[in-house]
Amino acid sequence: MQRKPSIFLSLLTLGVLIGMLAVTIGIFRDDALNGGIQMVLLVAAAITSVVAVFYCGIGWETIEKRIAQSFFGIIPAILILLMIGALSGTWMVSGIIPTLIYYGMHLMHSNFFLVSCCAICCVVSIMTGSSWTTIATIGVALLGIGQVQGFNTGWVAGAIISGAYFGDKMSPISDTTVLASTVTETPLFTHIRYLLYTTVPSLTITFLVYGIAGYSRETPDAHQITYFSEALKSNFNISPWLVLVPVATGLMIAKRLSPVVVLFLSALLAGIFAIIFQPQLLQEIAGTKDGGEVIGYVKGAMMSFFGDTQIETGNDTLNDLVTTRGMGGMMSTIWLIICAICFGGSMSASGMIESITNLLQRMMKGRISTVAATVASGLTFNICTADQYIAIVLNGEMFRDVYKKNGFESRLLSRTTEDAVTVTSVLIPWSSCGMTQATVLGISTLTYLPYCIFNLVSPLMSILVAITGYKIVQKVNPSTTIPENSTHP
Repeated sequence: MQRKPSIFLSLLTLGVLIGMLAVTIGIFRDDALNGGIQMVLLVAAAITSVVAVFYCGIGWETIEKRIAQSFFGIIPAILILLMIGALSGTWMVSGIIPTLIYYGMHLMHSNFFLVSCCAICCVVSIMTGSSWTTIATIGVALLGIGQVQGFNTGWVAGAIISGAYFGDKMSPISDTTVLASTVTETPLFTHIRYLLYTTVPSLTITFLVYGIAGYSRETPDAHQITYFSEALKSNFNISPWLVLVPVATGLMIAKRLSPVVVLFLSALLAGIFAIIFQPQLLQEIAGTKDGGEVIGYVKGAMMSFFGDTQIETGNDTLNDLVTTRGMGGMMSTIWLIICAICFGGSMSASGMIESITNLLQRMMKGRISTVAATVASGLTFNICTADQYIAIVLNGEMFRDVYKKNGFESRLLSRTTEDAVTVTSVLIPWSSCGMTQATVLGISTLTYLPYCIFNLVSPLMSILVAITGYKIVQKVNPSTTIPENSTHP
């Protein structure tokens, strides 16, 4: 006979996970993502499965099936991860990112750098509809420029991620935006327009913080910038022609091609450009420095797709910047996602997620408590499932009828779900988003987390707007509507 887990047992299991994660992070620090957190997730999944089988009476086959269903859903994400690894390697070796860094150092004023970073990523992510693509391309280049100008990498990564997730949240071609509107049965552009009431204030605060941070730091030494510029020119063939690859990538995105197709073709084009513009580097990477050997060019280009590439520039900082890991460097991320899916699937199959959600539903009575509970639920789903897509679907499906019953519009649920789930997924170290961006940028999640101002402010802004009641309508019955500025519970 099956029985549902109590809320105490469900929260206890989640608490055990959080406790083990805290201990593991304390022991391993920045290396926790290289295996420690994966082991914690598997142990937590095992504990949850034991409870599900021996206490809840759920067969192991049911748990396996739920985990398998979750795996099927992340296959596209894994393909994108592999293509991002290939793109990051080929864009660096071909000289595309060094060229963007070289010109960017001379065009971007340091006082406005963080604001510019965020704004550029906002525009790119709105056009692409993808935070992952934005960060893997222009984001990596901006991080390099920031390092050269002497910025703390956490600040730069925070600005990049803030801008990238603004577009992921607002773009009509973003999969999370479409998913949130679809699951909550809200017209897409109704959803996007309603997002403006929380997103614009959040972005304004973000720009103010980055503006103050940019002005409060010392101006970088002009000699340092000149030194880095010369180091880039001496190791890479810097050419405006290399900008054709990002332009072509933008055109493919504008044509709304599949992200996997765009990333693959962009990486392939960059590989061709590497043979044309950086043959000496390909020889160095391949280990055949004699020159003129076609096999060395092909081998070096292929290695930039899948393997480690270490280029000696004569400067330790620049060496770290131009080192890439290709598709092979994404394997630890995929490993983490698989472990997280095991935990999320076992939590879902055992009924623990539903138990936690039912508790939140009982708290949802008035406007403020409804939004606050939805935010808390979204964060919980992000932590438990480690996947923003699953979290969005669960949040929408669990609360859709509750919002209707309490007289709230579906657009309020869709907006709150985006505010709570889409932008916070990147802040969770073991989530697919958090691990991916940490890998792509080469910065741990906990390092950039405090500086992702937009991502931190968005869920709080959702609750703040609910407190004011601005543009929120609650219908008591078919004939009675509470005004938007009403304080009715």
